[in-house]
Amino acid sequence: MPRGDKSKYTDKQERKADHIAESYEERGVPEKEAERRAWATVNKDDGGGKKPGGSGHGTHTDHPAAHKGGEIGGVASARRSALARSAAAKKAAATRKRHADHHAHS
Repeated sequence: MPRGDKSKYTDKQERKADHIAESYEERGVPEKEAERRAWATVNKDDGGGKKPGGSGHGTHTDHPAAHKGGEIGGVASARRSALARSAAAKKAAATRKRHADHHAHS
């Protein structure tokens, strides 16, 4: 199988790559580079093509790249002032209280 041959990829993997590429393009990455990164991500996620006839066939696909979302979280909240964080915490507490009251009576 020549390099770049996509015949062993499932429809789901191809959809996944399309979505990833679109996301990169929206962020200003050139089309070819977006495609390259998208397929690299699918390979990292799924370990290559999953169609019958390959060693990857039949194994489930984890989504490791999709699990990286929260890793950069600390920076944004650290940048905010104590006052802003405190206000957000108070608002959240009030919302929780409201929801608890609402659910208790139903």
